[in-house]
Amino acid sequence: MRRFVAPLIAALCLPAAAMAAAPVANEGLARIEMQVETGFLSAEERQVVNLLIQAADEMTAIYKRQAAGPGPGHGFYPDGLTKAELDAYIAAHPAEKAALMDGYTVVKRQGGKLVTVPYNVEYKAELDRAAALLDKAAAITTNPSLKKFLTLRAQSFRTNDYFESEMAWMDLTGTPIEVAIGPYETYTDELYGQKTAFEAFVTLKDPAESSALDKYKGYLRAMEENLPVDARYKNFARGGESPIAVAEQVRGGGDNTVGPQTIAFNLPNDERVREAKGAKKVVLSNVLGAKYDRILKPMGERVLVADQAALVSKKYMTLETLFHELSHSLGPGSIVVDGRPTTVSAELKEIAGAAEEAKADVMGAYNILFMMDKGELPKAERSQLFASYTAGVFRAVRFGAGEAHGRGAALQYGYLKSKGALVWDPAAKRFKVNDDAMQDGLTSLLAELIKLQGDGDYAGMNAFFDKYAKLDPEAETVIATLKDIPVDIAPVYPDKI
Repeated sequence: MRRFVAPLIAALCLPAAAMAAAPVANEGLARIEMQVETGFLSAEERQVVNLLIQAADEMTAIYKRQAAGPGPGHGFYPDGLTKAELDAYIAAHPAEKAALMDGYTVVKRQGGKLVTVPYNVEYKAELDRAAALLDKAAAITTNPSLKKFLTLRAQSFRTNDYFESEMAWMDLTGTPIEVAIGPYETYTDELYGQKTAFEAFVTLKDPAESSALDKYKGYLRAMEENLPVDARYKNFARGGESPIAVAEQVRGGGDNTVGPQTIAFNLPNDERVREAKGAKKVVLSNVLGAKYDRILKPMGERVLVADQAALVSKKYMTLETLFHELSHSLGPGSIVVDGRPTTVSAELKEIAGAAEEAKADVMGAYNILFMMDKGELPKAERSQLFASYTAGVFRAVRFGAGEAHGRGAALQYGYLKSKGALVWDPAAKRFKVNDDAMQDGLTSLLAELIKLQGDGDYAGMNAFFDKYAKLDPEAETVIATLKDIPVDIAPVYPDKI
């Protein structure tokens, strides 16, 4: 999964592109004109990027249809279909479950039956246009890996089979153009958490910054071994390639343009690809920089007591972002429940997204502590990590309980406060972090989440969230002081470069 919607190292601190910010809009969004460095592109690369921008807009057209419609099923399911009704139908028609749960189908009513329509049929007009644009871009580029990916992804749009193009995406090399385009995340499916939404990220990679982060992917196996759970919950089956890219976003499309703006993503989500090649992590440095400057840094001064507020840093916001994405590649993925091969996502259904985002937040901080133990980062900066992490929890809480990151952040707040990691200062009306209790609390919270995921325990995960994902009066007091700080940014990208 992807969606870290919040942001990286003095030495690795990623300077945001020059940005002009307009006043905060009524809906709590800071409108920002995103300026991206494109002067290094060749004429060929510029043509390719402009075609990809047009293809990204087709993802937006599809997503509008997917997100439409009342209720948690939106455009993926018939109006009025409830989760209980779908469960009952699947129980009565088990042979139809695979098609109904397929991430690339739309469910419709046909009399008393439920039927499925493949995405390549339901969205044929938009996907045909997008495929033609990708074919045109593939014909222009002279980079073999980009040509292969674009060609295969165009085929995927026509056939509804994404495996080969996902594998090709993992092998992109030798080009500054880093593009993800297609159906990926399941957050919009609030009914069952299975249907993928179309989106696009058109980005330009920074090779120097990307290579500076490469050392961390070499620790993936060691990070898996270090997880605070029994061996049966650890996953050594995933591929170890896991490339890391730092890039500036040129254009977003579809699911990437609504709700909290993504600052990094970890794709693909197909467990077959992840087991073969791992997953790619892309940090969007210009989006990240805008969020730090306009949101996280000023929030730290309202959330934390003064001496700890001064510790909030872009370095550790960025590292938390990176390690959040690395953590999506760790822990349970493919699992066995009652003798059935299955996945965490399939078993946890609609709560899977919030649980995974909470896990990645907590595991991100846990693995930064591991890097401190390994000497890759200074142990003396632990307080900077915890201050930045805590401000980030409150930043995400403001997205609301209906959003995966927001609910996952509320869980972290409630659990860590119960463990004494966050202590209320009634005089300052701010929180103080107890560093030792925070380290212990993160460790125990991570263990709880991993075990619930690994067991595929739907009821247990819901009960865990019901117990801890609550904001008390002290949290509400702090949140009430943040009204003049944007909840998020509204980036504006050029129509062409």
